[in-house]
Amino acid sequence: MQRKAYVPGTAVLLAALLAGCTGGSGGTDTPTDPKPGDAGATTPAAQPGKYRTLPEACAAVSHDSLDSLLPGIEQITDQEQRDTAYEGVATLTYDTDRRVGCGWKVESTDATDHLLVDFERVVSYDNAISDDTRAQDIYAAKETAADLPEPVGSATASATGSPSASASGSEAPTPSSSASTPVSGGATASAGTSGTPADLQPRELGSMGDEAFLDDKLNSASSTTQQRTVTVVFRTSNVIVTVEYAEQPTASAGAPDSKEMQDKARNLAQKLVDRFND
Repeated sequence: MQRKAYVPGTAVLLAALLAGCTGGSGGTDTPTDPKPGDAGATTPAAQPGKYRTLPEACAAVSHDSLDSLLPGIEQITDQEQRDTAYEGVATLTYDTDRRVGCGWKVESTDATDHLLVDFERVVSYDNAISDDTRAQDIYAAKETAADLPEPVGSATASATGSPSASASGSEAPTPSSSASTPVSGGATASAGTSGTPADLQPRELGSMGDEAFLDDKLNSASSTTQQRTVTVVFRTSNVIVTVEYAEQPTASAGAPDSKEMQDKARNLAQKLVDRFND
């Protein structure tokens, strides 16, 4: 028996549908441009900081500086022990590209002196905030925590510290706190409310890095001795440096000299600033 030719109707219908779909999708369509707020738009990244590495902290302070800050080093007769004292002890850190530090502690016949230097390289992980801006924020937090007094003669200090004018417009006499007070070493300066000369009060420092401040604290180390700690913090670009210098007399010889310790700490801080600028 002869078979009839047979074309499945379903296959014909499917082929027609496919042809219609293919013909309807022309290649003339172009993708729309991303709008300013779309994910496809790019935002320029904030500038990276100037510094990408940090110095080796224990080698950052010269022997001459250590001799000045830690007079007990020169009193060490054993050469090996003296060399060890010069080396210092590195601060424990887990990322030396971000933070390094070194500490020294040396006893002399008159006092025990401590020195700590700390270097922090600030990196912002926000593309909208530069490393320098982030470093400024961290520095500002440190200065706020130091709780520096208002500078003598500032607008705020004048507003809060000067007596009220009388009804006739004349001012009351200036309090006796304006009298000169002797400073150790024979110098005199206008005394602040705490009795500390104005030029030795904790304060902001000019001409040191991008910004800097000094703190000076005197605490009772024992019933007979007092320990003075002078701290200088400065920022240069995206690096924040802290110099902490402390001295505790070995006997009841009075408080360590504020001016001498501040001068030594500031001199070291300035040398570190110069090191970054080289």
